[in-house]
Amino acid sequence: MEYVATAFEEWGAMAKAQADRIVHKAAWLYYTHGLRQDEVAQRLNISRASVALYLRRARESGIVTISTATYLFRGEQLAREVEDRFGLEAVWIAGEELAAEDEESEIPPLAASVFLEMVGRGQRVGIAWGRTVYAIADAMPFADLEGVTVVQLCGNLGAPYSYRPDQCTTEIARRLNARGLNFYAPLVLSTSGLADALREEPVIREQLDSVSGCDLSLYSVGTLDEDSHVVKCGALTISELAQLKTQGAAGVIAGQVIDRSGLLLDCDYNRRVISAELESLKAIPRRLLVVQEESKLEPLRAALAGGFCTHLVATATIARDLLAG
Repeated sequence: MEYVATAFEEWGAMAKAQADRIVHKAAWLYYTHGLRQDEVAQRLNISRASVALYLRRARESGIVTISTATYLFRGEQLAREVEDRFGLEAVWIAGEELAAEDEESEIPPLAASVFLEMVGRGQRVGIAWGRTVYAIADAMPFADLEGVTVVQLCGNLGAPYSYRPDQCTTEIARRLNARGLNFYAPLVLSTSGLADALREEPVIREQLDSVSGCDLSLYSVGTLDEDSHVVKCGALTISELAQLKTQGAAGVIAGQVIDRSGLLLDCDYNRRVISAELESLKAIPRRLLVVQEESKLEPLRAALAGGFCTHLVATATIARDLLAG
């Protein structure tokens, strides 16, 4: 019972933090950007009455003052600056006052809270894979979201990792008490011909085509180094990785290699991958991208350039580095 009470207290604290964020964001748009209240309401997808209430709270709490508002919400100001620079709908920053290693530990519970706020009943949610996504699933409290379907965005791995695509999808579906739709195909095949043939199988084609119909996606962006998932699982060798870098490879989205502009890299590896097409991913209206490690800064830049993110959860260090670049 003590554990349950503690969990509810922690969840209550996260809910309050979420409420504080939207108050700050409404005030930022209204007072800093000069948007009208109806424009703020449209931007945040809330009612005009709610905007008026949030602005009053901002004034009463001291968020909006002539000289002291910014220091009260340094992380929120940083989030608004990233939103403005990259044209994102919403940004959440972890660890403004913490050391780098502590920043990273704050990301999974923050991202889990954001994700649950974004999921609605009856929606389809696309899930990728990796250590970050599985850590979010592990930090996610149990919920009962009627009619939600959790969709695996890419093929699976044979490697025995907890953060495989099927494991991430299954665990998030379990936490939401939702239906899980796994992808029973390999992530990478031995030849492009085999991959082409498998994509045309009706059950695979149906799932690939359905991705653009998702309401929300959750993923991180992968690096291209010796610690990369696609290397550890055997999909790429070190020599193949080096060759991809000479071709301009910058990061990995849902198992696919992208260049610095966020475009699909024209390479043999991508032709052998079974995953949702990048255009299908970008057709999903809300795309939540979560980044913990500083090593993912350049892949994150590529993902932002490619339009794979509408909502971002990142550390304060990563946010400052983004703005400095």
